[in-house]
Amino acid sequence: MLKLISLCVFLSSISVFAQAETDTRQLVKLPEMMQQHMLANMRQHLESLNEILFLMSNNKLDKAADVAEQRLGMTSLISHNASHMATFMPEGMQQAGTSMHKAASRFALRAQEGDSSTAYKTLGEVTSACVACHASYRIR
Repeated sequence: MLKLISLCVFLSSISVFAQAETDTRQLVKLPEMMQQHMLANMRQHLESLNEILFLMSNNKLDKAADVAEQRLGMTSLISHNASHMATFMPEGMQQAGTSMHKAASRFALRAQEGDSSTAYKTLGEVTSACVACHASYRIR
């Protein structure tokens, strides 16, 4: 059994190494402290998206709008230290981030209007910006 576990660990490590070697996304080099800050921001973004989806599924669009604007929208840029981080990002990464923040603010407006169908479509613009950035860039 121990040999089997060791073999699985070994094969996993080879797989991770192979993935890193074939990862074609652009590596964005950041100082370690900024890297940790950015990763924390990304985790908070995921938590916020999860909360927004939960609120929408419970027909609480006003609360979903508040979460979106305060944590993801243009209002959130100050708390994320976005201007400080942007100097280290390639232009395309900056554009993807700005696109996401603007889309989150648009979502907040649509959610406040109370039309969940339109709000869901606009939320898709938020996640599309996330997907585009993560598909193009990496920090590790």
